[in-house]
Amino acid sequence: MDFSYETLVAFSKSWGLFYMMAFFLAACVYAFWPKNRKRFDRAKHSILERDDTPWRK
Repeated sequence: MDFSYETLVAFSKSWGLFYMMAFFLAACVYAFWPKNRKRFDRAKHSILERDDTPWRK
């Protein structure tokens, strides 16, 4: 079984596209899952809840 360069490039491009689409869909499902809403709302407002003082150790 001998693969040419063009065959390997076409294979990697097509499977890379499917991989990236699956990763994108998984990230969207995670971001918009109703159970994660509280976590993201807390992260959205947490920067505003801190005092305006220098960072301490």
